[in-house]
Amino acid sequence: MKYKEHPEAEQKVPRQPPELDDSWWAAVLADEDKMPTSHSKPLDGKSNASLELGEEADWEAIQGLLTQEEVMDCEVVGFNRGGLLVDGEGFHGFVPLSHLVDHATNFNEVEREEHLAGYVGAPLTLKIIECDPQRGRVVLSERAAQTEPGTRQALFENLSIGNELTGKVTNVTEFGVFVDLGGVEGLVHISELSWGRVGHPDELARMGDEIEVLVLSIDRHRGRVALSRKRLYPNPWESAVKQYPIGCQTEVTITDVVDFGAFARLEEGLEGLIHITEMGVSRRVDPTFIVQVGEQVLVRVLHVDPARQRMSLRLEYEDATEKKGPSTDSTDGVDG
Repeated sequence: MKYKEHPEAEQKVPRQPPELDDSWWAAVLADEDKMPTSHSKPLDGKSNASLELGEEADWEAIQGLLTQEEVMDCEVVGFNRGGLLVDGEGFHGFVPLSHLVDHATNFNEVEREEHLAGYVGAPLTLKIIECDPQRGRVVLSERAAQTEPGTRQALFENLSIGNELTGKVTNVTEFGVFVDLGGVEGLVHISELSWGRVGHPDELARMGDEIEVLVLSIDRHRGRVALSRKRLYPNPWESAVKQYPIGCQTEVTITDVVDFGAFARLEEGLEGLIHITEMGVSRRVDPTFIVQVGEQVLVRVLHVDPARQRMSLRLEYEDATEKKGPSTDSTDGVDG
């Protein structure tokens, strides 16, 4: 793991880091309550489908196992598309798919179900990485069980807001990207991946990727770390007005085409909208007949709003190869 102080941490880290609330593991545990009974076997006469994870558990003892980083053997008693349900000594818990050592990223739905079904009835060596008494949840990890005792605690003791780290992507969900920092897993929320628009986190990160992140917030008691990727880089919107003044022409790349126009990237983290009315055609025309994703076109900047991170563009019908970079050679007919 790469570990160092970030030279501009004070400027890049917000004064009030985001709260590490109960939505933290929502991405990992999203399917937990949807587990069909056919994927599990009864525990103490109850169906796993209705059993609360950690029901009637000794939470003081579980917290001790978490704090001491105890490694334990649990029996796999069921599964859903998100991972495995296990039976520990005095508690029941959940192992997210990404926390299995033997976890392939290219499974289709059928292959994933067959893979997880193969674990049922077998023992699994695990370590607790999260316990939530209020919601009755215990989360365990096979990967974490591979690390030396004390590794997790030592990392937490050395972590500070503003640290720059390099970690491995362990899970990509619609909420963001989970990153293994070397015994502790942190979350880069989708809003912290890029200064620009992000349709889905898998556009910017894949399972197994090593990425650099900045520590935004730490909850040592609950074992959670909030991370950012975008704050490692300057916010392009802060210099957008100067870099792209109203009336300038610049070459852009179309990133998305929608009913009302198209979004275009000027540079990393900086996108603008070409509204259908600024394409020089009737609004009733499908924008896909005019531009395509990945196409490079010439545009004129009409409006820049750094506070709202919005920019309005007009499609220019000139030879884009003759224009390289912003220029302000003409502002005729531009609304200022």
